[in-house]
Amino acid sequence: MASKSASTPATPAAPAFEAALAQLESLVSRLESGDLPLDEALRTFEQGVRLTRECQTALAAAQQKVQQLLQRGDTVAIEDVDATATLETQSSN
Repeated sequence: MASKSASTPATPAAPAFEAALAQLESLVSRLESGDLPLDEALRTFEQGVRLTRECQTALAAAQQKVQQLLQRGDTVAIEDVDATATLETQSSN
């Protein structure tokens, strides 16, 4: 029986930013059509809120990486960033 590697993430990978944004745009179109029953509209809205948060987290991580690259000047090294902590820090300011 194979054991899990320590580097294996505990949660499934989040969709790429572009995929999440495309899903969000689709949900907005469905909501704007006004043709959804109330229950489905609420579920769609909830999914949209979740996708919005994922996109905000990805954008915050990208912004922090850009700032790190600019601060380092000629050294180009990209490090993994805790995007959730970055987003929470920005939200509290």
